[in-house]
Amino acid sequence: MQKLVVIGAGMASGRVLEHLFEADPDAYEVTLFNAEPRGNYNRIMLSPVLSGEKSYGEIVTHDDTWYGRNNVTCRFGEKVVAVDRARKVVIGENGEVPYDKLVFGTGSSAFIIPCPGHDLPGVVAFRDLEDTSAMTEASARPSAKAVVIGGGLLGLEAAAALRLRGMEVTVLHLMGHLMERQLDEAAGYLLRKDLERRGITVMTQASTKEIRGQGRVEQVVLEDGTVLEADIVVMAVGIRPQVQLAKEAGLAVGRAIQVDAQMRTSDPDVFAVGECVEFEGHLFGLVAPLYDQAKVLAKTLLDEEETFAVKELSTKLKVTGCDLFSAGDFAEGDTREDIVFRDPARGVYKRLVLEDDRLVGAVMYGDTADGNWFFTLIKDGTDVSGMRDTLIFGPAYQGGASADPLSAVAALPDDAEICGCNGVCKGTIVAAIEGGAGDLPSLRAKTKASASCGTCTGLVEQLLAVTLGDGYAAPAAQPVCGCCDLTHEEVRRLIRAKELKSQPAVWQELGWKTVNGCHVCRPAVNFYLLADWPLEYRDDPQSRFVNERNHANIQKDGTYSVMPRMWGGMTDANELRAIADAAEKYGAAVKVTGGQRIDLLGIRKEDLPAIWSDLNDAGMVSGHAYSKGLRTVKTCVGSDWCRFGTQDSTGLGIRLEKRLWGSWTPHKVKLGVSGCPRNCAEATCKDIGIVCVDSGYQIGVGGAAGMDVKEVERLAEAATEAEAIDLVVAFVQLYRENAKYLDRPYRWIAKVGLDWVKAQVLDPEVRAGLIARFDISQSVYQHDPWADHVQSRRAAYAPLADLSLEAAE
Repeated sequence: MQKLVVIGAGMASGRVLEHLFEADPDAYEVTLFNAEPRGNYNRIMLSPVLSGEKSYGEIVTHDDTWYGRNNVTCRFGEKVVAVDRARKVVIGENGEVPYDKLVFGTGSSAFIIPCPGHDLPGVVAFRDLEDTSAMTEASARPSAKAVVIGGGLLGLEAAAALRLRGMEVTVLHLMGHLMERQLDEAAGYLLRKDLERRGITVMTQASTKEIRGQGRVEQVVLEDGTVLEADIVVMAVGIRPQVQLAKEAGLAVGRAIQVDAQMRTSDPDVFAVGECVEFEGHLFGLVAPLYDQAKVLAKTLLDEEETFAVKELSTKLKVTGCDLFSAGDFAEGDTREDIVFRDPARGVYKRLVLEDDRLVGAVMYGDTADGNWFFTLIKDGTDVSGMRDTLIFGPAYQGGASADPLSAVAALPDDAEICGCNGVCKGTIVAAIEGGAGDLPSLRAKTKASASCGTCTGLVEQLLAVTLGDGYAAPAAQPVCGCCDLTHEEVRRLIRAKELKSQPAVWQELGWKTVNGCHVCRPAVNFYLLADWPLEYRDDPQSRFVNERNHANIQKDGTYSVMPRMWGGMTDANELRAIADAAEKYGAAVKVTGGQRIDLLGIRKEDLPAIWSDLNDAGMVSGHAYSKGLRTVKTCVGSDWCRFGTQDSTGLGIRLEKRLWGSWTPHKVKLGVSGCPRNCAEATCKDIGIVCVDSGYQIGVGGAAGMDVKEVERLAEAATEAEAIDLVVAFVQLYRENAKYLDRPYRWIAKVGLDWVKAQVLDPEVRAGLIARFDISQSVYQHDPWADHVQSRRAAYAPLADLSLEAAE
């Protein structure tokens, strides 16, 4: 068996190994070096990891089991220091490895602007998990500020993710508009507007002069004298291929490692793949061509013929809510003409660039559904003169009338690219469907289409529908987990219908396939039981997440944060003294939150009962900042203090919080009460928001201001405060009784419809029943868990052993 050594466990080299093992698992004995102390993970998805939308575990492509199954010798955390081509050995920090064939997958490194202070701690790139961890750590500091240098794809993804982490973010971009390589000025304007709406400050034509700090980054200074405070600086201004090792080995190197169309370097037994490659003068930074290279190299290693060719590329931005698409060349020219469509109300902009009756460029913002169709026209050089008048409206309107939405994807040619990340065309997907892959999971497994960033999932599902016709069943609701065949909705319905009042009863009567469920279904079933049978069922702490079991939020270093409740955002001198004393006594960092509370960070687990007791002594209770339940009721000062206030918003917020606290819900619930339409409490983006007006109270529900941004929808108007409270309580109970576990109110409302919600809550008889059932539940669960644990479970927080003690002898 020949020996294959691969330097670098990135996405390109990882895809080479996948193709190799699929085609001939016994062709090579593989040794894999990686300077990072881990294997292949999906770097495209580092942005969602940074924002908290995904965990590192969710983006791992090849885990230890995969490497073991394929007999790969892993040398992770070990740098290669030299390659001796004469002896055909790779020299690592821990020894030599002989090779018959060698693959360079060394990737690229971030370009760091060589300004004064660029080497200070706190100046990072955005290339790997270490960079991501450094940014996450910085975001945990109180009132943390980030400066992102570079307004390209990577910089904006980092900026959006850090903003979701709660940081104050400023983007510096040298050019006149963002993403100038992919977008024209109009689309760049819309993108900037979207980012600023999210609270991100954007400064264009901004040149960095120096970075300042004593032992760590503190400020960024611009050429015009502007000084920006910074806890972390992210450099995202470009990449450079990692070629030093190849150059020292004597390989032909230009701007990167030079290869032929079979990915072979100047040495016939040495190959290169990925961002470290130069082919016919081209460098590569997007994943689609890297995967094309991987496919070619795998065949080359198996002595099969395949040729790499440079293709047109399209661009999409992975920032939730920012839909943009760019492809081709959209520069202006005397022989070119533009077709432009704008819809200011929806924030939609489309521009097509034509030359000689062919589409040569496309820029789309706000509505990118037809992006793949336009991209195919550009790649194929299609004559568009016959559809010139309707071209901007997409494939469904060719011929002048709107067609079946599926007709657009049906009209795509077989070589139309559907999944840009993995380079999967329509023909490959259709062939897989016809070969038996009849649903999305099996298609992902067989073709990898929609398995990376996921933006093409809708197109893949349309192909399933077109290809299978009546034989295609749209994705049905998934079972709760692998332990059963029932959906969340079915489990809820059967718990009530069969009057199941314990977990063993659910496992037995509903045909669970495991003895006691799993980490997915137990929390859900535990909630459904306590919501439906508050008097009969006893909450099971072991079926809760660690934060809910310990009544505090665990942090990355294993310590916890403690957040006492502040009714309606109000506090007093006594409470503030108690918080200050506790912070000093237990060495806590102090953070003022966006929910008008104070967070004490860095508390050791064994100190939790003691700090709870100290806060209880000051009359404070748990803020449930860790719970799937009521979090906060944010208020403005209202008519008591504000000259614009129409009602007592603060008093209403306090009364609502005291009515609702302690209740468990499918997901966290946040409220806002604004004293006038100026909306200082941001009530219009809460799960439940009340805006006070002269005539009473406007109640909205289903808002969001996290990964999704959504305005509330009007539930009702109330003439009196008592009526407003009743409507809110009834809505919360309706949500508790009907929503899927871990669905926020806005997701639940989208499923059942606001009209149905209104019909229940506004019916006086139904509302009275909901309020009565809520009160029964509160009679059981409205108590302070901190006080309970201080009195009865203090020992559970003590360390199992003190390993710092030394023997007497």
